[in-house]
Amino acid sequence: MYLNVVVFLVFALSYWQDRRKIINGFLFNCFLFSVFITLLYFSFTTYNRVLVMISLVFLVILGLIGVFGAFALMVASFVNARILIKKEGARFSNFLTLFLGLAILGLLVLSSTILANYLPEFMKDITGFLILLFLYFLFNFMNFFIASFIYQIYRPRLDKDFIIVLGSGLIDGYIVPPLLQNRINVAMNFYFKQSKAHRPPKLLFSGGQGGDEKIPEAVAMQQYALKNGIPLEDTLLEDQSVNTLENMVFSKKIMDSLKGDNQYKSLFATNNFHLFRAGIYAKRAGLTSQGIGSKTAFYYWPNAMIREFIAILALYKKWHLAVIIVMALITIALSIIGYFFT
Repeated sequence: MYLNVVVFLVFALSYWQDRRKIINGFLFNCFLFSVFITLLYFSFTTYNRVLVMISLVFLVILGLIGVFGAFALMVASFVNARILIKKEGARFSNFLTLFLGLAILGLLVLSSTILANYLPEFMKDITGFLILLFLYFLFNFMNFFIASFIYQIYRPRLDKDFIIVLGSGLIDGYIVPPLLQNRINVAMNFYFKQSKAHRPPKLLFSGGQGGDEKIPEAVAMQQYALKNGIPLEDTLLEDQSVNTLENMVFSKKIMDSLKGDNQYKSLFATNNFHLFRAGIYAKRAGLTSQGIGSKTAFYYWPNAMIREFIAILALYKKWHLAVIIVMALITIALSIIGYFFT
């Protein structure tokens, strides 16, 4: 019982200090695990029928996940990939759930009992390492997923000076696509809400011009906002950035030039799946800004979350590479020991 309180307090302190940390997801998962262990303990020491039934339900669910989870995830990945490609087109970035399904299929085949009897020992070791690698990334994804989810639990005060609207690609080089419209809409909703209660904030549209775009993304976003009732004098443009980090860095320069170095309150708007990573970039740019996210179509969300997870891994690639190397060395050492002593 006391352990639950301690773990929760550690999580709460970490979250209060900075909501934009992966470790928040890990700490919250630790809290959930400690609550589950406590539930099991009290269930089978007090023999309370309600607690026992709840515990059994959880154990059955965990058992089903353990037995059928990988297969279910593989099937779901293939189904989602088919829907996404049909709706959004056969671009490489839309194949991530398909690749996940194929990876799980490959691991299931390699680890099957029938095939394992015909594999040489070194292939069994490689299969074991690949399964360990998959579990490592699954562990990190769960921490990322929870950190991303709890980051979105945020109700900003209606006192902002600026709202940074993050850009994305344009259709035919000048048309704002639905995904980007959602970002602008969530920013405009906050703008109108604050305008009724307080002075209106400035909408700072951030996005440069790609090689296949006829106008900068910032200009296209501004035009969309003007058509939807935002006054021109309440808009600002940052039209040089080419990625999220530059969105934050260049937007900060504009806000600093208007209000002084961090002498303002700001917010950024993006899609909910992109919110957590954008928050990390805001921190790296020296901004205290937190984000508000727009909803995303369910079929699009799994692939987008995998893409965000890969991007998060890339941010901490040295750490993950070091862990993978250590796991590989341990696997090799165990393989050598097994070869000489069995």
